[in-house]
Amino acid sequence: MKINSIIRHSIMIALLIYSSVSIAHPGGHYHGEGAFLNNWQLKNGKVIKGNFSMGKDNFILLEQLNGDLVKVPIENLSEQDQLLARFKIKKYKQLNIGAVKVSNSTTQINPSTNYYLFFILILMVVAIFLISKKIYQLFSEAIQNRTKWLLISSYFLLLSLIGFACKKTTDTISSSSSTSSSSSIPKTTTGFIDSAFAPNKPSVSTRWDDTYFYVASNGMPAHNMMVGITNWQQQVPIPQFYTGTNSWAIPLQPVYASVPLSTKTNFMKGAVALAVNGIPIFNALNNRGEDSYLIGELDNWGGHCGKGDDYHYHAAPLHLSTTSGLKPIAFALDGFAVYGEKEPDGSTMQSLDTCHGHSISNGVYHYHGTNNYPYVVGAMKGKVSTDPSTAAPENQILPQAFSSPLRPATTPLSGASIKTFASTGTNAYKLTYQVGSNMGYVEYSWDAGNKYTFKLTSTAGVVTTNVYQR
Repeated sequence: MKINSIIRHSIMIALLIYSSVSIAHPGGHYHGEGAFLNNWQLKNGKVIKGNFSMGKDNFILLEQLNGDLVKVPIENLSEQDQLLARFKIKKYKQLNIGAVKVSNSTTQINPSTNYYLFFILILMVVAIFLISKKIYQLFSEAIQNRTKWLLISSYFLLLSLIGFACKKTTDTISSSSSTSSSSSIPKTTTGFIDSAFAPNKPSVSTRWDDTYFYVASNGMPAHNMMVGITNWQQQVPIPQFYTGTNSWAIPLQPVYASVPLSTKTNFMKGAVALAVNGIPIFNALNNRGEDSYLIGELDNWGGHCGKGDDYHYHAAPLHLSTTSGLKPIAFALDGFAVYGEKEPDGSTMQSLDTCHGHSISNGVYHYHGTNNYPYVVGAMKGKVSTDPSTAAPENQILPQAFSSPLRPATTPLSGASIKTFASTGTNAYKLTYQVGSNMGYVEYSWDAGNKYTFKLTSTAGVVTTNVYQR
């Protein structure tokens, strides 16, 4: 056998090993919906139970407990569940075509590493050729059947070096990635989160699976609302359907963001956290980039209503510490807890970072609510997914619950300040506002069939009545 034959054999082995390393990947699929079936609301009011399995542009497949799949056209779903379905479809596509990631339980090789490995193998083949040629020349007279033994020795040397190189490469990837993996953050126990919401039950209800802690509420807090607003948008609070598949979702396994997204340039739409009374907390800045508190848009509890007549906070609901004590008053949508003005052990709050939180005592990161900007979250310390249909700063975190608008969006009423807001009966409220020395009123109520009646009395005494069916 000639030296050229040795080279050909060695290159063939190198290519075979390289191709096997490049193509092989661990199998398995993730099923994170839990053991219960989610509710999907249809436009006709009916509910279909099933967990999202997959979907296309115009339909989704819902998996039943027995493994059967039910096909549901997206156009038949309610508006909110259509948004949820399309979000899940996009998310699953991203997971299927995304880059290879390194997990704690499986060693994977980055595609760029394969090129380095191939280059190393070529160098090894050349080195083996040179060494083999020299040995062949020196011992060609003394060793019987020398070519055969040289080929065998070369193959063993090549395999040994390849094995060592592969081990070092994968060991390096595993060790370097572990510092940024979710294993560095303990998975939040459901008992801990549930205990924070417990003082506000049954106004809120909770459930969970392996991935999220879900919170359902009607978006109406137990405390009074609206009083203290001096820059009124003419909205009033009505119940919201934050239930079923439109419940709030808090990640159980937070993951640190490589670059925290600042609330100064992101999330002008939607919530960034959920208070333990089931009321969402929005960015401190409104969708015009203004501090909602400083310009008088918020009531005495740090909240107001959006265009969907949905009540939410923009400032920290520190008043919840009265019932929450030293437990969290909220949870950010990245999974980290939000405490009041004291540390979890009751000590004085320590200095905060640019995200408006810190890691102390047990090393687990948490935010704090304060009376100063940014009030709750300065930047999302944890990794979050954003709605691909909206760009910053008008982007929003997904998943999150959505409000259900009832009437056309209203406009700001110049010079109006809210004086009183009170219940006038079952599912009935009256708001009193003032412009100059004149008073105006908004009286509204709803019945069991979700028919809403609004009686509006302007400061000039003009009365208008509107009826809306939900």
